[in-house]
Parts: sequence; structure tokens; C-alpha cells
Amino acid sequence: MQERIDELTLLLLYLTSFEENAGLGETNLRSWKGYPFDTLDKLSNNNLIFSSNRAKSVYLTESGIEQAKKLMQKYNIQTENKEF
Repeated sequence: MQERIDELTLLLLYLTSFEENAGLGETNLRSWKGYPFDTLDKLSNNNLIFSSNRAKSVYLTESGIEQAKKLMQKYNIQTENKEF
């Protein structure tokens, strides 16, 4: 069950993410940390998100974005708004 919670948390982080201008034409995806810290720590340890203890949001890594897209297919979730 914990594995599904981790997967769905990553998926929700992706689906609720917003673009942030990182400068030099680059953008990052960020999402708010409104999820259990043990799950966020696990996602961070697996290099799917990057988090700072001081920030109220997390960055999704390239691996995290790729994994979230696979999870969208796994859980049959379609959205027209996420084209990152």
C-alpha cells in the first residue's frame, strides 16, 4: 500500500505543479509540499523530487517528471493541460 501512496503522491505533485522561470530560458516544475513528509523524503531519496527544508515547495526532477508521466498511463489519467 505504501508504494501506491508514494506513486500517487508523485502523480499529484506533477498534476498540481506549476512552471517557474529558472533563468536563461529554462523552467522548472514546482509543487507545494502538502503531503506526508515521510513520502516526500522517500521521493527525494529516489531523486524524483528535490526539496529544501526551508522551502514550502519541491522541484520535480527530470526522472520524477518521466516517472509521473508513466504513472499517468498506469492509472489511466488523461489531461490536456499538462504538456511539460
